[in-house]
Amino acid sequence: MPAPDATPVTIDVAGEGHVSGLLLNPKNARALYVFAHGAGAGMTHASMTAIAKGLAERGIASLRYQFLYMERKSKRPDPPKLAQAAVRAAVAEARRVAPKLPLFAGGKSFGGRMTSGAQAVAPLDGVRGLIFLGFPLHPAGKPGRERADHLEHVHIPMLFLQGTHDALAELDLLKPVVKDLGKGATLKLYDPADHSFHVPAKSGRKDAEVLDEILDDFARWVDEVLAS
Repeated sequence: MPAPDATPVTIDVAGEGHVSGLLLNPKNARALYVFAHGAGAGMTHASMTAIAKGLAERGIASLRYQFLYMERKSKRPDPPKLAQAAVRAAVAEARRVAPKLPLFAGGKSFGGRMTSGAQAVAPLDGVRGLIFLGFPLHPAGKPGRERADHLEHVHIPMLFLQGTHDALAELDLLKPVVKDLGKGATLKLYDPADHSFHVPAKSGRKDAEVLDEILDDFARWVDEVLAS
């Protein structure tokens, strides 16, 4: 079924102003994903749009939204406390516009990490699980695990969707991180995708093929959490 058009929404971030959002809610939706963008591109980036449409085709609604810095056309990402305030505001808006749909939250790279940071501080109301589209475990060329330290304070299921050639998440570090989180955390790998889920032409695979696999796994995991 073709995805419907997204509906613009305005999200109030208490004490900080407003940010824009895009709600894509197919008629057959069984869950809603509160979907944060990465550090360098906002909610209307082609990859964000493709993911939202692909999820809608699989019966999962999404609420994309801007962080405050992106709304203000700044290039400097918000500090965690401010970014987490936007996450909470977006989750609250999702509950308001789709009160009957179970919620999941996360996003691409920075957006996913800010979402898990918010959940670690205090549970996001109504959110059943977190889904990371490329968790940024460390800066490129600077391997480390510190960015994952807060995940031990997340007590809902987590799904990590990662390229095997992700320069921001070396597998010899990411795999033990996910293992240490226990049975509530799941890691899915896509070879030979990078942090943006791009695959080189010489691999014989296409980006669209990889994205289909990612979104199929995404939808399957959502169903498993809802059935548990």
